Amino acid sequence: MNKRFLALAALSALLLSACGGPEEPSANAPTKVTAGVIPIVDSAPIWLGKSKGFFEEEGLDLDIKTGSGGGAILPAVVSGSYDFGMGNTVSVLLARDKGIDVKFVSNEATTAGAPKSQAVIVPNDSPIKKPADLAGKTVAVLGISGSVDTTIRALVDADGGDSSTMKFVEIAPSEVQAAVEKKQVDAGWILAPFLQKAVAEGSRVVSYNFSEFSPNFTLAGYFATNDTVKNRPKVVESFNKALAKSVAYAQEHPDEVRQIVTTYTKNTVEQLESMDLPTFTVDFDMEAEGKLADVVHKYGMVKQKPELGDIFP
Repeated sequence: MNKRFLALAALSALLLSACGGPEEPSANAPTKVTAGVIPIVDSAPIWLGKSKGFFEEEGLDLDIKTGSGGGAILPAVVSGSYDFGMGNTVSVLLARDKGIDVKFVSNEATTAGAPKSQAVIVPNDSPIKKPADLAGKTVAVLGISGSVDTTIRALVDADGGDSSTMKFVEIAPSEVQAAVEKKQVDAGWILAPFLQKAVAEGSRVVSYNFSEFSPNFTLAGYFATNDTVKNRPKVVESFNKALAKSVAYAQEHPDEVRQIVTTYTKNTVEQLESMDLPTFTVDFDMEAEGKLADVVHKYGMVKQKPELGDIFP
């Protein structure tokens, strides 16, 4: 009887061990998460947060992967390769309109602190003097059907031009100055620190499109699939808490922001010293988001007017 009892006890212990062994992480083991990030100044908080251990404090082992833009990062989030992705509002609106179930979990940066950190430039001798003059012209932008070309179109139309006659071509910000100077394009969208260099060497600003569209324009936030938001609420909560710490720290330590940017870009601290930094915040300006959603719908980029409550936290 005792032998039988001991055998059953041993079997039970073995089964329990098999069910709750390696597959169950210990309470102290961090959860691995991957975030797709655009390597620009606006993403400085998440890099700072990782270096400061803020994500570890929230039980996350954060792996940062870089991508050229929200459009490139989004497929990796949808496929599950990334848990979170950095992107702009227009990219997320277009994705949802195509039935891709993604939504923002947090903001990270707005134009409020740096209204002149992005701009549309032209050669100094260009006849283009105002947004309306861009009608019928070829303009270099970071990506097609994104926040850049959408806001430029809106400003051209508001200024009396016809944005439907414009042509947009995709050129990296680091290459825009050369494309403008060589007259390969009529105008080009560029951001700091490339903007400061271009202006110092003779280019002229036609429009600060983001801040002119809205003084609190969202530069980039973090999004996830709705499946992640619903089924992994603790991971999302931990990510948001860590990001909030990171954003607050970045806002209070501009010198460290400039330093961390040199670790994931080719910029030097000297190049960044004269650059205004964006306002780092986890909050979205819903008035600005609503205005952008209206424009996206107006231009037929989405079939239905977006429901902002389904997209933002």
